[in-house]
Amino acid sequence: MPRGRAKGYDDQREAILARAAELFARRGYSATSMNEVARSCGLSKATLYHYYRDKRALLVAIAEGHVQRLHAVVAEVGAERLPPEAHLRELIERIVVEYADAQHAHRVLTDDVRFLDAADRERILDKERAVVAGFARAVGALRPDLRRARLAKPATMLLFGMINWLFTWHRPAGPLDHATMAPIVANLFLGGLPAVKSPRRAAVEA
Repeated sequence: MPRGRAKGYDDQREAILARAAELFARRGYSATSMNEVARSCGLSKATLYHYYRDKRALLVAIAEGHVQRLHAVVAEVGAERLPPEAHLRELIERIVVEYADAQHAHRVLTDDVRFLDAADRERILDKERAVVAGFARAVGALRPDLRRARLAKPATMLLFGMINWLFTWHRPAGPLDHATMAPIVANLFLGGLPAVKSPRRAAVEA
């Protein structure tokens, strides 16, 4: 009878992924060795191989896990059947908050997916394209004129540019955390600068 996994196995796998993502994001995938990942996790190299067979398996798990979580957000918000503006706003706010704990994983997805085998890379990129398509549909539902002009996807890419850039300068330990920034991003995209309200003013009006 095969031996079952030890208690905490899945937690340890996730902890390894988090440390590997941080190392890949900071040092680069090519410059990071399995020895460094093991040392950072406080594990022997043999123990690390018990969880992931090689460095490429780590890269696949980080990138695919991140994009699957983003895809799940799109599906969950879609299932709520919200009106167009509320739908797009909820998508934006949920994605910003989801990114809050995934900055390293997102950088790995952006910078290092090129190191994957073709089949893994295309599978992950297809899922990423599905996330973008979900946002583009929401933009098109709110602004059919943009959909007809084939501008829904370009507008979506501008939105993701704003969201992605947020994580290059934003310091969540400051007075504005990600949950506070999320509606600001939504307001800026949906209404332009005049629609942006200070968190304090927004709280009073609510």
